[in-house]
Amino acid sequence: MAKFKFVEWLILWLQETSGFQFDWDDGNRTKSVMKHAVTPVETEEVFMLGQAAPLGIQVSPGVPEERLGIVGPTYIGRLLHVVFTLREGKIRPISARPADRKERELYEAFLREVS
Repeated sequence: MAKFKFVEWLILWLQETSGFQFDWDDGNRTKSVMKHAVTPVETEEVFMLGQAAPLGIQVSPGVPEERLGIVGPTYIGRLLHVVFTLREGKIRPISARPADRKERELYEAFLREVS
């Protein structure tokens, strides 16, 4: 399982960005659907709702391109963990899956802090 290091700029970026643009590749568009029953639309909703909690930058396992992680709800309240990278100002989703227990707890703690 990937590990993330919190970075403050990610929370500011999530809160201040209003028009997210997405760059899907064919493999990542279908991967989360097939593995976790998470659609691209649901993945994008996590960003659009503006209620995501930042996990930070992926530090393990090492990857050649900076990966970021967030946890947030979809329009129907499904809590997802989304890993993505930023390319030319666009979000390139890598994976999305239902949040596990630890991620749910982190999200609940985040909501208490921002309330």
